[in-house]
Amino acid sequence: MTWNLENTYQQLPEALFSTIHPTPVKSPQLIVLNHSLAKELGLDLEKYDTATLSAVFSGNQLPTDAKPMAQAYAGHQFGQFTMLGDGRAILLGEQVTPEGKRFDIQLKGSGRTPYSRNGDGRAHLSAMLREYLISEAMHYLGIPTSRSLAVVVTGEPVYREVIRAGAILTRVAESHIRVGTFEYARNFHNGQYLKDLLQYSIARHYPELDETENKALAFFEAVMDKQLDLITDWMRVGFIHGVMNTDNMSIPGETIDYGPCAFMNSYDPMTVFSSIDTQGRYAYGNQPFIAHWNLGCLASALLPEIAPVTEDALKIARESISRFPKDYESKWLEMMGRKLGIETTKPSDKALIDDLLHWMKNNKADYTNTFLYLRRNEFPKDSIYEKPEFKGWLLLWRDRISNNREKAQHLMDANNPAIIPRNHLVEEALDAASIHGDLKPFQELLEVLQNPYEDRPGMDKYQEVPGEVDAGYQTFCGT
Repeated sequence: MTWNLENTYQQLPEALFSTIHPTPVKSPQLIVLNHSLAKELGLDLEKYDTATLSAVFSGNQLPTDAKPMAQAYAGHQFGQFTMLGDGRAILLGEQVTPEGKRFDIQLKGSGRTPYSRNGDGRAHLSAMLREYLISEAMHYLGIPTSRSLAVVVTGEPVYREVIRAGAILTRVAESHIRVGTFEYARNFHNGQYLKDLLQYSIARHYPELDETENKALAFFEAVMDKQLDLITDWMRVGFIHGVMNTDNMSIPGETIDYGPCAFMNSYDPMTVFSSIDTQGRYAYGNQPFIAHWNLGCLASALLPEIAPVTEDALKIARESISRFPKDYESKWLEMMGRKLGIETTKPSDKALIDDLLHWMKNNKADYTNTFLYLRRNEFPKDSIYEKPEFKGWLLLWRDRISNNREKAQHLMDANNPAIIPRNHLVEEALDAASIHGDLKPFQELLEVLQNPYEDRPGMDKYQEVPGEVDAGYQTFCGT
């Protein structure tokens, strides 16, 4: 097979990973393959039969240059620090594309590792299809994300709250280095490998920083800038990650680990769908604050490399991270402005935006559809959009964009998706595939999600949300 795998991560000290092979599965069967992504990766898969592909993407047959390993990392889970690591994921290597780009190729659900603790190292079909679907949707929404190359059913059961079909996902990412990787390097093995990890991460993801005077500080600020952009994008489309632990914050700035993720329908900043987030820590509106908190953990881990004297390092780190709230507010205002067709926002625009969001929350207006109606300049008759309060706001907004309606239209078209993965449709597709063996709804939804900004006729099924559809709706980690 046309792999071009390298294994540069394994040039790091062995304390940062464990060499481990995937556990063979009984009767692997490939059920989803991302042909366009395979092509981008430089993989010519057309010439191989399904049996061969099933063996490779289950881990039963390894590429020649693969050096499988599980990465060590720690993390703050719901605020509590703990040792973690890849408990059910094995990294085969780094695929170098024909353009020279480097991507981790990881099998998720491929068996126990030294970091599995009490876990079985496996994953079930519904959870792996969810990650495939949502990560690909995020990619087509233009949001940095890991991607999904294949899903294989294993022919073996997985025991969760009920018995489920086992599955393995092939995940592709710029890397799987996380904030939690740095927390591990700082807090274990006397912190002696922190410098090695920092140097590797800069060389791989931020080579432009190599000549900076304070590399650790420059690295931290580069990661913070990536996260500012990423969280702003999540807020733009109503995405709720659901489990923003520090081990789920990517150093290259991608969305990773799609467990209890979902998209918000009715606008409410405190929307939570994760079954394990009982306090709303990772609610939609809390995501910027949690990103700030997580970055504080990264800064703390980097202190020995920022300055030799702890007090000096703390002062420098605090000054750096203190700009996050102001920078986020600025990026958020610009983003919301673009959603409303405003190219250059003014301080007074915040009141216009806040008034709309306040109205949306009070009227349980759909977040995505409200901006879609504004984009169309057309609203459903006999609806909440007929209310005087909204009509009054509408007059102010139209006056604000009246100078350049054409430019405003272009901005709204580019920043307001017509289609998102609606929770009820996602669940219907996952149930059809995992319970009834019917992949057709999954494939149909996946195809529609590949053109999220195209507002075309006949898409009502993917845009209308049944009343009370989110009442009691919960998503799960799958572990």
